[in-house]
Amino acid sequence: MDWLAAPDYDVARTVLQRGIAGVYLVAFVAVWHQFPALLGERGLLPVPEHLRRSAGRAGPSLFRWRYSDRLLRAVAVAGIVLAASVVVGLPQSGPPWVPMVVFLALFGLYLSVVNVGQVFYGFGWESLLLEAGFLAAFLGSDEVAAPVTVIWLFRWLVLRVELGAGLIKMRGDPCWRDLTCLYHHHETQPMPGPLSWFFHHLPRPLHKVEVAANHVTQLLVPFLLLAPQPVATVAAGVVVVTQGWLVLSGNFAWLNWLTMILAFSAVGDGALSTAVPATAAPDAHGPVPVWFGVVVLAVTALLVVLSWWPARNLLSPRQAMNASFNRWHLVGAYGAFGSITRRRDEVVVEGTDAADPFEETGWREYVFPGKPGPTGRLPRQWAPYHLRLDWGMWFLALGSPSQHVWFTRFLQRLLEADPATLRLLAVDPFAGARPTWVRARVFRYRYSTWEELRRTRQWWVRREVGVLVAPATLADLRRLR
Repeated sequence: MDWLAAPDYDVARTVLQRGIAGVYLVAFVAVWHQFPALLGERGLLPVPEHLRRSAGRAGPSLFRWRYSDRLLRAVAVAGIVLAASVVVGLPQSGPPWVPMVVFLALFGLYLSVVNVGQVFYGFGWESLLLEAGFLAAFLGSDEVAAPVTVIWLFRWLVLRVELGAGLIKMRGDPCWRDLTCLYHHHETQPMPGPLSWFFHHLPRPLHKVEVAANHVTQLLVPFLLLAPQPVATVAAGVVVVTQGWLVLSGNFAWLNWLTMILAFSAVGDGALSTAVPATAAPDAHGPVPVWFGVVVLAVTALLVVLSWWPARNLLSPRQAMNASFNRWHLVGAYGAFGSITRRRDEVVVEGTDAADPFEETGWREYVFPGKPGPTGRLPRQWAPYHLRLDWGMWFLALGSPSQHVWFTRFLQRLLEADPATLRLLAVDPFAGARPTWVRARVFRYRYSTWEELRRTRQWWVRREVGVLVAPATLADLRRLR
């Protein structure tokens, strides 16, 4: 079985195992903090209700047999502990079956969460993390060299992520083809970061250069990941740099971070040591155990068969974006922002404890941690952490009907001053007390200009364009349900 070994990929394996585990750690921390309020027994979309409606259609999940917030928190703690153990390198120091068991456990636990997460877990990077974790289970431990087939499967994953994103853009919004999408995207993206205002105000010719460079990186560079060394390492470096640029310009949860980690599957030790001498010679490895080789080859064969569907999707003029072709979220289709919004609407939620809802001076705004709210607040860097409620509010402002189901219940929880829901917010203007009324207004947001920023110290300019929910009491909202 020694022919299966890829001894020149020790650094790649270390980065893949520890990096993927680090993202799982962030994901399970988010499960602990957000899942009960969003999807728990008293959540906005309670899992027990979802399971009763979906019956056998729900994908594989521990919670299909029983859900409780206590069990959910146990899953989150187990995921945090297991992921942290890989980050510090404990399972990798044992035989190959130890990291295999740990990563398969991480995969199974997070799959259980995603398959009952409904719209709050309906993002392509959930499937990306699951697929990456499943592959990482078969990278082996420090006792053996990384299996060459698994290294190639990781590269196939990166190719699908980058090429899928590039093709969906070229087949989608015309602004990608005329290189003008970044005239709008930094301003209208789901969750701007602290530098997004500055990126938006770059000269327009530079925006066109950014889009052109993006096309090169996503449509041509992915194929170079499959080339011999050192070309593959250089291609991986290009992916890392461009993904780092996206990290600086916005907050896309762990999508960009995980893509950078996965790109290391194309980084060879020899090519890396030439550029960075400190990364020295690879460790000595023992022979590949027969049982491990058989397992790796069986998994490789399975994933090659499953690759038929995403490969066909890449070639299809009706390319699906962020699609899973099986309930295990393995070998999926990826891509993002096939179309770009030209304007930014935000739903601003307010409450008042006044008896008369038409007394305007009593209304106070609920502030979310990540989404734009008060115009003088500079957005924070949240990625790789995923603020799921804030992302839901972005889709709500776009008019997505699937978001209205939970939003009415969210307003109800605000009127109840529910502690778990309020912990998802940055500012509760009533400090834990119950308001009498809530409302939701729609505002059109745009970035301030350089002159407006100097004069007003405001990062945003906004104006009201409509009302989503008129002033309502708790009794009003309960009747709506």
